[in-house]
Amino acid sequence: MANLLYLVHRLPYPPNKGDKVRSYHLLQHLLAGHRVFLGTFVDDPDDQQHVPTLQAWCAEVCAEPLQPLPAKLRSLAALAEGQPLTLRYYRNARLDRWVREVCQREAIDAVIVFSSSMGPYTRHAVGVPVLVDLVDVDSAKWTEYARNRPWPMSWLYRREGQRLLAYERQIAAAAHSTFLVTEKEAELFRRLAPECAGRVHAVGNGVDADFFAPDAQRASPYAAGELPVVFTGAMDYWPNVDAVVWFATEVLPALRQRWPALRFHIVGRSPTPAVQALAGEGVSVSGTVPDVRPYLQHALAVVAPLRLARGVQNKVLEAMAMARPVVCAASCAEAIAAEHDHDLLAAEQAPDYVAQVGRLLEAPALAQQLGEAGRRFVLARYGWAARLAPLDRLLAEALQARAPAAPAEVVSA
Repeated sequence: MANLLYLVHRLPYPPNKGDKVRSYHLLQHLLAGHRVFLGTFVDDPDDQQHVPTLQAWCAEVCAEPLQPLPAKLRSLAALAEGQPLTLRYYRNARLDRWVREVCQREAIDAVIVFSSSMGPYTRHAVGVPVLVDLVDVDSAKWTEYARNRPWPMSWLYRREGQRLLAYERQIAAAAHSTFLVTEKEAELFRRLAPECAGRVHAVGNGVDADFFAPDAQRASPYAAGELPVVFTGAMDYWPNVDAVVWFATEVLPALRQRWPALRFHIVGRSPTPAVQALAGEGVSVSGTVPDVRPYLQHALAVVAPLRLARGVQNKVLEAMAMARPVVCAASCAEAIAAEHDHDLLAAEQAPDYVAQVGRLLEAPALAQQLGEAGRRFVLARYGWAARLAPLDRLLAEALQARAPAAPAEVVSA
């Protein structure tokens, strides 16, 4: 049993949004065989109530509140200093002090960093191997955002992409190993950081198929007679916002012209004003719901028309685990190696989504067949224990090596 320091940019419980699903299951995987010291941020006041749960699981927890306005002001200071805005956003003196104290008084055997934004805190772990979960290549995401925004935001996002890539390379160079959510993301990072290529790996996402499972006793949240098509996710996340706005404006009118009873349900926490403005005839915006499973189970189709997101989409895996037919972006299908027309339906342009959703509405037998195939696919390939098994090997190698190596030279947190 090793003493592990786990640094996460957002409280890894409850697992109610994409990154928290991964960080939560990663935590559970580590807790199964090790003592974990957790350093993290509470960016949602509602999550403060869950800190005692984490304290009961972990050897020690430091969960610092993250106030968006002060954090954004800190980020602006990075413009003058040539740093990534992301790092300054997550700078916190109390967390930094806690990490230093834990590294001094505990025999920490390894550090696991979840997202590059927590990298600066590893400066106190001198001589301790560091494993970095970048999840996705965030620098590439910012660069992609820049192509879809007018100046000056395009300039700001492009700058962030460049600065963040430099830091991602820096922390990966100092780490024992770096891993990402798909082999495609890992290969992208190997190309962007060739000096680290031999120590870059893929550690994939899974899905809890026991939790996300159909239940005949689960009541429908939908009105009688409507044809519900559903999108789930955190609705303050820009790629999700872009997806639902695009679907509601470019796809939904054509579908409703043929099926007037069709209603697009946007289910997820913190809908932005742009998302809230979609609510009306044909569109429902729920906000936070106590349980997303009824919305998935009783949907005629689940859509994931993501145009900007990268990597494995938990929302797709969860819908498939619930045995619902999924229509998603081709990139989402590719990320999980799902086969179009067998495990799910893939689409690209608006006419593609109209055609594929239309197929499901016209042929309930096809929808049922795809849903059942999707669940079989998830059960066979996406259990969390199997997906996180490569982490065990990487951690064992790091613990065995224990070679003293200086941490990345970064600005103090």
